[in-house]
Amino acid sequence: MKKVLFISSTGGHFNELIQLKPLFKEYDYHLITEKDKTTIGLKKEYGKRINFLVYGTRKRVFEYPFKFAYNCLKSLILYIKIRPRYIVTTGTHTAVPICYLGKLFGTKIIYIETFANRTAKTLAGRMVYPIADLFIVQWEEMLKLYPKAVYGGAIY
Repeated sequence: MKKVLFISSTGGHFNELIQLKPLFKEYDYHLITEKDKTTIGLKKEYGKRINFLVYGTRKRVFEYPFKFAYNCLKSLILYIKIRPRYIVTTGTHTAVPICYLGKLFGTKIIYIETFANRTAKTLAGRMVYPIADLFIVQWEEMLKLYPKAVYGGAIY
């Protein structure tokens, strides 16, 4: 079975990513998200198939660079441990470093731009778009912003 890493930040991005759960049975999958009160219980359901990064928000200007650096290092360790053939992500900052690591090592990158944005690019989308092997948008209007993207419709 092909190894697929599903990664996103917590909250709405993770809610979108978890909509892909029917695919999990078709692949040797692994999940990565941020650890917070809404995700900690997932360890019971997914066991060794889930890992957590430190929750960080850019709103906390002084903490964020340190947490981001830590998450980059932990992403490298997890990437080496998991060695995925594909990375599927709905964003955001949590996923960008591992997408670049994956691209460096020949992993295929599949990015799904969030449903929450209909008329503007996300920061993560702008960063991953140039390296994505498949870039999927959930709104047809987004094809104007991402000309190489594929319209996939809503994943909800």
